[in-house]
Amino acid sequence: MHPGCTIDLPREEFKREVEKHLTGQETEPWEIMYFKVYKSQLPVIEQALETAGLMLGDEKSRGYCLEMICADFLAGANLESGDIKALRLALDRLFGLLPTSEQQEFLENLGTTS
Repeated sequence: MHPGCTIDLPREEFKREVEKHLTGQETEPWEIMYFKVYKSQLPVIEQALETAGLMLGDEKSRGYCLEMICADFLAGANLESGDIKALRLALDRLFGLLPTSEQQEFLENLGTTS
C-alpha cells in the first residue's frame, strides 16, 4: 500500500485482513456464542471437547471441536432418515482439517480399498 492511501473496510473485515497479513492464513468471520449449561453437564461437555481435541490435534480450537461433535451427531441422526448430506458435510469439513500429508495418505488409501 502506498503512503497516504486509505481503504474503507468494516472493522471485522479489517481485523481479518491484518491477521491474514500477519499469519499468512485466511480467517473466516466469527461470532462469540453464549448459552447456559448446568454444572452437572460440564464434565460431559469438557470430556467431549477434550476427546475431539485429541482426535483433531491440539492446534484445533474448541470451536472446531464443538463443530465436529455437532457434525458427527447430525451425520448419525440423518443416516437413519436416509439423508446423507450432513454426513458428507461432516466428512468434507473433517478432511479439510487434516494436514496435507494426512489428506494425501487418506486419498491413497481410498484408491487401494476400492
